[in-house]
Amino acid sequence: MTNETIRSIVEVMRSTSRTNDRFSLSVATPWRAPVLRAALGIGLYAAAFGASFGAVSVGAGLSVTQTMVLSLVLFSGASQFAFVGVATAGGSPWAAVPAALLLGVRNAFYGVGLAQTLQPRGLRRLVTAHFVIDETTAMALGQESPRAKRYAFWATGLILFTLWQVGSLTGALVGTAVDPADFGLDAAAPAVFLALLWPSLRSAESRWVGLCGAGLAVALIPHVPAGVPVIAAAAVALVAGLRPTSTSTPRKETS
Repeated sequence: MTNETIRSIVEVMRSTSRTNDRFSLSVATPWRAPVLRAALGIGLYAAAFGASFGAVSVGAGLSVTQTMVLSLVLFSGASQFAFVGVATAGGSPWAAVPAALLLGVRNAFYGVGLAQTLQPRGLRRLVTAHFVIDETTAMALGQESPRAKRYAFWATGLILFTLWQVGSLTGALVGTAVDPADFGLDAAAPAVFLALLWPSLRSAESRWVGLCGAGLAVALIPHVPAGVPVIAAAAVALVAGLRPTSTSTPRKETS
């Protein structure tokens, strides 16, 4: 057997080994492709949503730099729209920041459930906490194995974060080139906020809480600075959530 033949056999064996390794990896992780497809789909939606935020933010009077700082630091659509909504109404930062933070409180509760699976250490805890949002939580909890949960969380988080920034920048640049009022973008912030709220109003109790909060906010608008009515409405929801629920005890049958 010549040296050339031996080298050919070795090369074939190496090629076969690499093919088998790739096949084994794809068999061992069949959940990767569906997770990536779902994450990319959510990311495209995030880019479009981010573009609307960028345009609305610039239309509300914020600069492109301020808009991008909000997207980088907050990375939460509902909180960012709340901040811009208060700013659009002429509210001070002291009123806009609490309104945005109140909407981001839910992410802290998500983190409690994800900490056991993700197990971040050191500075990685800060990065992990920044990526704990609705979409990453849903994607992670939708997987079966801990490894798949971690992969879904980070894949979704990185894709969403990247495309959210791209969308925000695109919308902000477009918003500087056109007058947002010509396209009705000055009313987009409350409209988007209402769309985010609507799915939560399915039960009668949640609708009553929403009506009470809205009524209190409308009553306070002529008397308090902008942004305070939003905080007061959130306080209504907080009180309703802390209210003890009545439990009915079954009656004992008497013979």
